[in-house]
Amino acid sequence: MSTEPEAKPAKKKGGLIKKLILPIVLLGVGAGGVYGAMLAGLLGHKEEVKEDNRPKLIKKGEEDPFAVKKEGEKEGEGGAAEIEGDGGSEYRTSYYTFSEDFTSNLRNSEALVQISLACSTRRDGRVLMWLKKHELAIRSHLLEVLADTPEEDVYTIEGKDRLQKRMTAAINKVLTETEGFGGVDAVYFRSMLVQ
Repeated sequence: MSTEPEAKPAKKKGGLIKKLILPIVLLGVGAGGVYGAMLAGLLGHKEEVKEDNRPKLIKKGEEDPFAVKKEGEKEGEGGAAEIEGDGGSEYRTSYYTFSEDFTSNLRNSEALVQISLACSTRRDGRVLMWLKKHELAIRSHLLEVLADTPEEDVYTIEGKDRLQKRMTAAINKVLTETEGFGGVDAVYFRSMLVQ
């Protein structure tokens, strides 16, 4: 027998490290694959993408797919074509005139105000349709705004500006509650009488 000690096989360095890293790498690759499959829609709940059905801004010269026909106008009739100016806003403006005047008392006053109103939108014809459809609810809210207006506001330009902004917000609130979108840009006084 030999007096030399038996040679022990050399230990591989890093064996424990390889045993720990390999499962972590495999776990990461698997998680990445699952995430990729979810993004591709192969796994998990598919969310339906809702189409944005809100009224769109209409540029000057563009055709409005929801254009409101004027009274007495038949399909195919249009009379003379509208001509837009080159200046100002790049969007077309449409107007809606309320059918009746608004008459209300003023806050903490014996004065009455009678106002004829119109409003504008740069969005497609759906806003004009909604204004006509919900005119009763809009009238009610506008009368509340008028009744909450101090008398001094109807005599000053600043007060009238505030009243117009409050009325615009009231109209958009009704339209948002009923149709999901406002779209009115401004309110205009066609006439105003304070007694």
